[in-house]
Amino acid sequence: MKFQSDQFGAAITAYGPGWVAVGSERIERSLLLHSTGERAPWPCARFDELTAEHFAPLAASRPELVVFGSGERLRFPRPAWIRPLVEAGIGIETMDTAAACRTYNILASEGRRVVAALLLESGAPRADGLK
Repeated sequence: MKFQSDQFGAAITAYGPGWVAVGSERIERSLLLHSTGERAPWPCARFDELTAEHFAPLAASRPELVVFGSGERLRFPRPAWIRPLVEAGIGIETMDTAAACRTYNILASEGRRVVAALLLESGAPRADGLK
């Protein structure tokens, strides 16, 4: 027996290195994805470019939780970057972007007010040295 709809504002339907698909749209730039369906470009292309200014707008949208996808590998944001979220009582979870996509879908499908901040690194060097 089904008790709630599987539908929510925006589902991540696929992902791979440097891209995600929201519905049928393939996105190859970092983005903010709200469980309401709202999405916006996130102006950062590499982890080492991130600053507190990238995380500050997330607090303004007042989600319960921010799921930060840190790229192809797990890297934690500096405490100063996420201070506005902590001070606003907003949870933040950090994981690689693939795990963040899966976690976002689960939380959004449960009706949670979640924002996925997904770092999609363009031109990032591969571990094997190839481009």
